[in-house]
Amino acid sequence: MDEGTRELLSPLPPSAKLVYYVLEAEGRFDQTGLAEETRLSTRTVRFAVEKLTEVGLVEEGFCPTDARRSVYEAVDSAETSDPGSAGDPDAEAPAAAAIAED
Repeated sequence: MDEGTRELLSPLPPSAKLVYYVLEAEGRFDQTGLAEETRLSTRTVRFAVEKLTEVGLVEEGFCPTDARRSVYEAVDSAETSDPGSAGDPDAEAPAAAAIAED
């Protein structure tokens, strides 16, 4: 784990850190799988994933076997610091403004 990731994780609650470590070590999980693996409640997992997504350490994707479910995957902080990356809020701002004008 690089220093940038550590800095992003430091202010987060322990549950978010645990969820990130599991995602980083084990790969992709859905919410139920994360709850089973971490032994946290699904509500706590949902909160942790929300916090990790806000800081750009976790990406949400679609489950290939069930479109109603989401899967989560850890993202390196180096990927989120690249200009124009998916974690860059400025990259999405023009699209949001275009939708708001319609």
